[in-house]
Amino acid sequence: MLRTLLGEPPRENEGLIAEAVDAMVKTVQRVEGEIKRSQDPTHDYRKMEIWVRGLISSIDELEQSAFAAGFFRNKVKTDFIDDMDPVEKSDYARYVYFYKDGFIRLFSLLDKLGCVLDDFFELHTEKVKPHYSYFTVLRQFPYLKVHTDLGQELDEIREAYKEPISVLRKRRNTEIHFMNMEMQDDLWQRHQTLHGKIELEDLDRYMKDLWLGYEMACKSLIAVFSYINRLFEEKRAKS
Repeated sequence: MLRTLLGEPPRENEGLIAEAVDAMVKTVQRVEGEIKRSQDPTHDYRKMEIWVRGLISSIDELEQSAFAAGFFRNKVKTDFIDDMDPVEKSDYARYVYFYKDGFIRLFSLLDKLGCVLDDFFELHTEKVKPHYSYFTVLRQFPYLKVHTDLGQELDEIREAYKEPISVLRKRRNTEIHFMNMEMQDDLWQRHQTLHGKIELEDLDRYMKDLWLGYEMACKSLIAVFSYINRLFEEKRAKS
C-alpha cells in the first residue's frame, strides 16, 4: 500500500518476509483443517486463526513502515535542521513519522507473538507478570522446561539482535512514556552546545537498527510457526 502511495512498484515477497508469511499461511491452513474436523467447540482454533492472520498483517505493515522511512531518509541531504528548506524539512518529518511508526509496530508485533506463544503452549505467563511482553514469555520456556528446542532457538535469535533491539526499545519507551524521540536527541545537543545548530541524528544508523529489528521479527516468526507446523504434522501422522 505505502509503496503505491510513494509511486513505487508493489513489493514482491522474497527472502525473510516470504518465508515468514509462508510459515504463517501454512499454520492458518492447518488450523482451518482442525476447525473443520472438530467444529472447534471452544473456539480455540478460531482464535488462533485470527491471531496468526493478524501477525501476517503486522509483519507486512512493519516492512512497509521501514521501507517508507528509508524512502524519505534518502531525500534528506542536509546535516542540520536549521539549514533545510521547507521541502527537505517535510521529507525529514515524514522520515521521523515512519521511523517511529516502524519501531512501535515492531514491539507491537513481538508482543502479539508472545500472546500466541503463551496461549498455544499454555505457558501461563500472566502468573509471572500480568501485563507481560514477548521477552517475558521467552523466559517461560526454560523456566517450565517445555518446548526447550523452540525456546532456545528464539533466545538465540533474541541474543543475536540484542543490541539493536535494546536501542529500539529505549526509543520506543522514550516516545511513548517520556518525550518525542527526536526531541530527546535535540535536548541532548542543547546540553552540549547552547547556541549551536541542531545536527541531525545518524539517520543511516537509525535505519540500520530498524531493519535489524525487522529481521529479528521475521526470524522469530519463522522459528515459531515452523515449529507449530511440525507439531500439527506430528499430530496428523498419529491420528
